[in-house]
Amino acid sequence: MTNRLINRNTKTITFSLPPEMAEQVQDVMRDEGRTMSELIREALRNYMEEREWLRTIRYERLRARHAEQEYPQGD
Repeated sequence: MTNRLINRNTKTITFSLPPEMAEQVQDVMRDEGRTMSELIREALRNYMEEREWLRTIRYERLRARHAEQEYPQGD
């Protein structure tokens, strides 16, 4: 069989981890039968979802603060 280039809709990225974290990832890979790429993609998706959620919360707080300043509630 000859080696051929597989056309993927992905980009390869190299990164480093502290040895302890790399061992933990290896344990999870073995326990869950998943690849490093699958685990990293999931971790990044979770991070980006949380980041977007926190941005939304901050925006809503700023909007509420602005509304309070524009239209103060009378006691």
